[in-house]
Amino acid sequence: MGSTDSVIDDAFAAALYGDGDEGLDTGASLLAAAPGSDAELRRRGEEYLGRAWRGGWQPADVVRLVRHDLEEPHVRLAADLIRAETRAYAHLPPRWTEQLAGLGRDLGPEAVRPRDRFSYATTHLQLYRLLLRLPPIEPVGPPPGESVPGPVEGEPRMLTRVRALLAKAEATGYPEEAEALTAKAQELMARHSLDEALLAARTHAKDVPGACRVGVDAPYETAKAILLDSVAAANHCRAVWNEAFGFSTVVGFEPDLEAVELLYTSLLVQGTAAMTKAEAGQRAAGRKRTKTFRQTFLLAYAHRIGARLARAGEHAVKEAAEAAGAAGGSAASPLPVLAARDVAVAGRAERMFPETTTTRVRGATDGEGWAHGTAAADRAHVTPRGRGPALP
Repeated sequence: MGSTDSVIDDAFAAALYGDGDEGLDTGASLLAAAPGSDAELRRRGEEYLGRAWRGGWQPADVVRLVRHDLEEPHVRLAADLIRAETRAYAHLPPRWTEQLAGLGRDLGPEAVRPRDRFSYATTHLQLYRLLLRLPPIEPVGPPPGESVPGPVEGEPRMLTRVRALLAKAEATGYPEEAEALTAKAQELMARHSLDEALLAARTHAKDVPGACRVGVDAPYETAKAILLDSVAAANHCRAVWNEAFGFSTVVGFEPDLEAVELLYTSLLVQGTAAMTKAEAGQRAAGRKRTKTFRQTFLLAYAHRIGARLARAGEHAVKEAAEAAGAAGGSAASPLPVLAARDVAVAGRAERMFPETTTTRVRGATDGEGWAHGTAAADRAHVTPRGRGPALP
């Protein structure tokens, strides 16, 4: 056993701390010549994942970065190692179970293990080199093993209804139907957020803002980050984009975080479908500026959605305040409660990210793309029907 350990130590030293590809080849060659090293090779991979969790990373973050920097065999290996490593914990932090269920969901059939041990070892070492170089990032929750398990409950009925409505909105080919379904989903989420805020105020619950990460994938990631920021702002949250790692951190109270995740995902699906349809029409007309059209389309879509969501949010709060005023002393106004929660969210975001920079948006140069993107945002109507005037 001692000799195998020595070989592995030498292999890892060469591959992970040596000179580039030459060191990687040396390490892979050493491991390929030591057939008894497989178990230790996997054990070290799980150890590196544990370091990543303590550094603030979560399973979806790691897989997203592996997918960006490496290739499909590395993504498959990372997903396999993550599933194995996380089985050791009695309980997992919030959102981890859902992330684990989604690992590798979009991958094709499992590839046959490489016949040569050199390729097998190389894939592992390339992945481990990436894992060891992950810098600490702002945690959005405790690492596995340190969280306190809460009550085991099913998903709130409201969220189940929202998911169903948004799924129908994404699937329908009729803009008017998608508009009605998305509007109803937004109405349910807004009501739920207000109810939770007022309940916390009445019971003096020690509710504090949390955070989650949402992937912002290429291409056209700037437009997608703007869309997410707009959805977050409309739902009393703050979003901070980390372009290098392909995600935004959203800070807010839990019901609002859930709303942001659901609505952003659905609006992105709806916007992408509308963009594809509009682009087909442009190609039929003989235009070839595909990339410019898409980029401008999504920027316009994000810009218009942001304006509409902001107006819709203001209307929902105004309506709730008027209802509280009509009820007199029997109902609390949501305005002071929401203001206090906004202050708490801003404070948490500033503590997590004391230094941020702004990004100048470029690339909105296609007039047709802007017109089509704005029209698509109008069709993804989010103002509840029958609850005030339509927004311009």
